[in-house]
Amino acid sequence: MKDSKIILIGTGAVGSSFAYASTLLGVGRELGIIDINEDKVEGEVMDLTDAISFTKPKNIYKADYSDCKDAEVVVITAGAAQKEGETRLDLVDKNLAIFKEMIGKVVDSGFDGIFLIASNPVDILTYATWKYSGFPASKVIGTGTTLDSSRFKKEIAGLIGIDPRSVEAFIMGEHGDTEFPVWSHTNIGGLPIYEWVRNQSELDEKALLDTFEKSKNAAYEIIKKKGATFYGIGMALTALVRAIIDDENSVYSTSSYLKGEYGLDDIYLGVPTIIGKDGAKWVIEIPLTDIEKENMDKSAQTLKDIIDESHL
Repeated sequence: MKDSKIILIGTGAVGSSFAYASTLLGVGRELGIIDINEDKVEGEVMDLTDAISFTKPKNIYKADYSDCKDAEVVVITAGAAQKEGETRLDLVDKNLAIFKEMIGKVVDSGFDGIFLIASNPVDILTYATWKYSGFPASKVIGTGTTLDSSRFKKEIAGLIGIDPRSVEAFIMGEHGDTEFPVWSHTNIGGLPIYEWVRNQSELDEKALLDTFEKSKNAAYEIIKKKGATFYGIGMALTALVRAIIDDENSVYSTSSYLKGEYGLDDIYLGVPTIIGKDGAKWVIEIPLTDIEKENMDKSAQTLKDIIDESHL
């Protein structure tokens, strides 16, 4: 029987951050960790279990692919990391070969839970996982623009001086250079952002528009300054795994499969999605303005071109 069992593949900075965040927040009762660097895994297990007496009971151990069989969620953070000056799409060729072998091993174990992908380029690798696994699309999810949306909320909240949790905003499309903000549905306490600007005469509208650029370029800035980004995405992964395990039916802007929504088909993109025990339960098709729809189509075409070139 599945008992909130999580398997993590990859103990790089992102995987380790997820393992730590999920342990501190008590997400899952069992965490098995897989990596080609077995010493690193053993060290992670020793370090993480030192925190158990301060949190909640949790079985954390070095796993192998056979342990995926009865897991509820397999979280994948493994793969080549993005380097300074490199776009997420530059990583495609490096990571597709890794994923084909890795997904095959997970499926061969008898696993029938939910795949959650964080490795970049996440939209392409989520699509590849769906193809390689043969799973229903609803059981293969990417982190998509979940983190981007969180960054966007943070920037807006910082400018306005409000709790980020009180900002409702989404970044949609590719998790990358063609992502875009959905200003038409951005609100604070139900008040549309444009109404907020109208009521707050001291608010610099240009500064508000710049919050998106700051959000979009945040990863590049962080990579330039500290070499990698991992805390934010580690927390985003934890929130998504909790939504699955606890059947929260929470809305996140995940990389989800589109089959006609937004006029798009056979593509994974960052879109508002209800996440629960069955994975991506429902893609929410929010009305977009003409400009937003153009941005969505552009983002989708960018990814479709990569998919076609990769012969997925």
